[in-house]
Amino acid sequence: MTTLVVVRKGDSVAIAADSLTTFGDTRLAAEHDRTYDKIVRYRDTYIGLCGSAAHQLVFESLLAKHGDLDFAHKSAIFETFRKLHPILKEQHFLNPKEEEDDPYESTQITALIANANGIFGVFSMREVFEYTQFWAAGSGREFALGAMHARYAQTKTAEGVARLGIEAGAKFDRNSALPMTIYALPLTKPGQTRESR
Repeated sequence: MTTLVVVRKGDSVAIAADSLTTFGDTRLAAEHDRTYDKIVRYRDTYIGLCGSAAHQLVFESLLAKHGDLDFAHKSAIFETFRKLHPILKEQHFLNPKEEEDDPYESTQITALIANANGIFGVFSMREVFEYTQFWAAGSGREFALGAMHARYAQTKTAEGVARLGIEAGAKFDRNSALPMTIYALPLTKPGQTRESR
């Protein structure tokens, strides 16, 4: 699957991902994949996707066609994914079924988001979380969470903590591998707008 992390520390945030794609027992390593980056950019927001390999192309298509998406804060992200759900079903043929007793249709997407406002996670029922320090998703998440928890206080930057998480996932999860891709950006200071940065 993948190892994907987001980190907030000091005055910056970082998002990082491993580069391995797997199809059952078959591994597509970065050296054989021209587009191995699992993180897409929409304006000043970085979105890391895990799950089906199809999610990346679908999401890139959605972002290119919809110029009014808002990832600025928790409720805006929820509304964005709520708005995208019927489009995913109608235009991209999403199968929204997971479990029979699920309370809502699934979007089938797990994503981590980083932008100047913070770090967020989105899960299949469109649950949105805002994190204060770090989080991880994908099959290597437990290893990444452990590594980041152990070294968060001693590591100086958000980017440094993110690197530790991806390295741990790549080392111990059979569905994750290096190289990693990583993006870091400054946080908006309280009272500051994007225009005043």
